[in-house]
Amino acid sequence: MRRLAFLLRPSWVILAAVVAVFAYLCFTVLAPWQLGKNTTTSHRNQLIADSVGAAPVDITTVLSSPADDDSHTEWRKVIASGSYLPDSTVLVRLRHLDGAPGYAVLGTFRLDDGRLLLIDRGLVAAVDGSRPPPIPDPPAGPQRIEARVRMSEGITPGKDPSVQDGYRQVYSIDTAQEAAFLQQPLTPIPTGERGGYLQLSENQPGAFTPTPLPQLDAGPYLSYGLQWLAFGIMAPLGLGYFLYAEIRERRREKATPATESAEPATTSTPTVSEPVAPTTEARLADRYGRGRD
Repeated sequence: MRRLAFLLRPSWVILAAVVAVFAYLCFTVLAPWQLGKNTTTSHRNQLIADSVGAAPVDITTVLSSPADDDSHTEWRKVIASGSYLPDSTVLVRLRHLDGAPGYAVLGTFRLDDGRLLLIDRGLVAAVDGSRPPPIPDPPAGPQRIEARVRMSEGITPGKDPSVQDGYRQVYSIDTAQEAAFLQQPLTPIPTGERGGYLQLSENQPGAFTPTPLPQLDAGPYLSYGLQWLAFGIMAPLGLGYFLYAEIRERRREKATPATESAEPATTSTPTVSEPVAPTTEARLADRYGRGRD
């Protein structure tokens, strides 16, 4: 236990807490968030793909079917019989056509049974990038149109409907808002979350350039979700590696002094003194001394 006592230091406690919180968020928040977006996008793409090849149904079937019926799905292809209501044009601002500013043109379509539906007639290009062009009225008389069920976009806060350049204009397509703006009892099409409207298909009476279908691409959400799962696994593994490296380094430092103390001490060898050469005085004394003797 003494070897692991360093884990109680504040730095290690904080690091372990950060790793634990990060891993928890990866598994419970971040990865489910991206995987949920992938599921939603895939479901939407499947609905669009199914509607492209599916035979259209009569709009009255959708309006009268139970709320949990499969027909109450966005992008469902429908057929409606009736006539356009005059003086019901509303322009939606801040749209784009071929990368340039444009407007979406809305109108009202009266079914043969008298119910009124909101219709998105398509897109038109803005004049000089800021003004709507002249909008021709839809054809009069009985019409049979093919369209797709769309979900209302909701209301943009702080951007109320207004009249500009001689046209009623809004910032989003919302059945309830347009009903109040036009003062018409529009019937919302059941689409699950919010009341919907109809988006005209190509080459239909009164249609402009159709709003393009969204790209059937699931996007990067699945890979992002898997990456967050990988990060949640790698973070504890990284902490474990640093813990192992710390313990290994401490063992190495502890073994180093013991190794140095076990080395044998070096013994000094006695030195033999070399003979000192006699000085000049000693040589002279020795020579003359021997001569007198």
